[in-house]
Amino acid sequence: MIELQGIKKIYRMGSQSLEALRGVSLKIGKGEFISIMGPSGSGKSTLMNIIGCLDTPTSGEYVLDGDKVAGLSFDQLAAVRNRKIGFVFQNFNLLPYATAWENVELPLLFDGKSARKRKERVTELLNAVGLYDWRAHRPSELSGGQQQRIALARALANDPPILLADEPTGNLDSKSGEEIMDVLTMLWKEGRTIVMVTHNDHVSARSQRIIRLFDGLII
Repeated sequence: MIELQGIKKIYRMGSQSLEALRGVSLKIGKGEFISIMGPSGSGKSTLMNIIGCLDTPTSGEYVLDGDKVAGLSFDQLAAVRNRKIGFVFQNFNLLPYATAWENVELPLLFDGKSARKRKERVTELLNAVGLYDWRAHRPSELSGGQQQRIALARALANDPPILLADEPTGNLDSKSGEEIMDVLTMLWKEGRTIVMVTHNDHVSARSQRIIRLFDGLII
C-alpha cells in the first residue's frame, strides 16, 4: 500500500540546510497497523507529512497504492489525499464555529457529494462514533474525547483506505485515549491501513509493528 525508497527531505533556510530525512526506505502493506516513534526532531512529522501527501520529498521514490506520487503537483496531491487518506491530529483541527455535523460533512462537500448522500453518510458516521445526538454542538461544547471522535468521523467521510493518526491520544486523558484506540483498532480490523505517530509505548503496543526514527533514519 505504501512504499518509500531512499526518501530525503532537506529544508533550506538561507545559506543553511536541515536534512530532516536522510534516506528512509519503508514498506507498509495493505491492512497493516504501524506506529512511528522517535524523539523530537527525529523526522516523524516530516515522514508523516510525506506519507500523507502534505509535503513532497527532496529526493527518493514514493509509491502509494500502486501510483508514483513523489513528483505530483500540489493539486494532484490534494486529489490523492481526498480519495485515499484520512487524517487525525493531536489537536483535532476541527472548525471552531462549525457544528459536529458540519465538521464531518466538510470533506463530502469538497468531493461534490449530493445533499442526500452527504446526509446519509454523516448520519452513518456520527452514529458509528456514538455522537449523533451531539451533531448540533460546536467543538467548544464537546469533551476532548468527543472532539477526537468527531475528527475520526471526518477522516472517514470519503471512506479512505489509509488513516494517518498524528498523536491521536496526545491531548486526551487515559480513558478517552483508550476509547480512541479502541475505535482505531476496530477500523484496522475492518481492513484499513493505519499509520500512527505516538510517543506513548502503551499506545504503540496496540499496533502490529513499530518503526523507530532517529536523526532522520529508521533504526
